[in-house]
Amino acid sequence: MLHPEPLPHDLPLQLDEDLFVVHGCVQPSAIARFTRNMAIVRQRDELTLINPVRMDEPGLAALRELGAIRHVLRLGPLHGMDDAFYTETFGAQFWSFTGGTRYTAPKIDQVLTEGGPLPFARGHLFAFRYMKEPEGAIVLDRAPGNVLLTCDAIQSYATPPHTPHTNVFTRLVMPFIGFPKKTLIGPAWMKMLVEDKAGMQREFERLLALDFDRLLSAHGTFVAADARADVQRAFDEMFG
Repeated sequence: MLHPEPLPHDLPLQLDEDLFVVHGCVQPSAIARFTRNMAIVRQRDELTLINPVRMDEPGLAALRELGAIRHVLRLGPLHGMDDAFYTETFGAQFWSFTGGTRYTAPKIDQVLTEGGPLPFARGHLFAFRYMKEPEGAIVLDRAPGNVLLTCDAIQSYATPPHTPHTNVFTRLVMPFIGFPKKTLIGPAWMKMLVEDKAGMQREFERLLALDFDRLLSAHGTFVAADARADVQRAFDEMFG
C-alpha cells in the first residue's frame, strides 16, 4: 500500500515523564499548510501513537530511541492519513472507534468505547455523542496535573509557537476563519461533524466535569497549566 510522504515535522518533544509530542503539519492544498500534532504515550518500553503523523527516517530513529511502536490510536475521524503507515511498517495494533467513513483502513484491532480499555494505564477515554462520525478525548492521570488529549474538538493556539509548521498564508488567514491564538472548540468541527448543537453543549458540560489541568490537541501547542479554565472560556464563547 502506498502511504503519504512525510511532511515537515519536529523531533519528539518531551512534555512529561512518559508523554511526548511531535509537531508536524498537513497540507490540504498548494497554498495552505497547518499544524498537526502526534501525541506519544510511553508505558515501560511500549509507545502508543495518538493522532499519528508520519515521520521521516531521522524522526523514526528518534521514535525508536523512545521505545517500541506497539499501538496506533485514532481519536478523531479526520485524522487517519498516516495510521496505516505505522500499522504496516511496525506491526502496531490499531485502536479506533467504529463508524468512521473518511478513513476505513487499517482494520480495527481494538474498538474504542467510553470508559473502555486503552493501550496504557492511568487513562480514561471520553466519547462524544451527537456526532456524524465518532470522536473522543483521553484524560491521562499524571502529576503535576492530568492531561486532556484531544483531536479536533478542542484545539489550542494559546501558547508559543502557536502554529508550528503552518505557512505564512495560513497563519494570516487563521484568525479570520475562526482560529485565533487561543484555546477553542473547533468551528469547522462543529459544522462538519456535530449533529445536534444543544446535545453537544451537554457533551462539553460532561467533559468539563472531568479533572484535567493540561491540554494537548492534534492542532496547536501544549497548554501546560490552567487548561480547564481555557476550555471553559472556549465553551462559553461557543455556547453562550
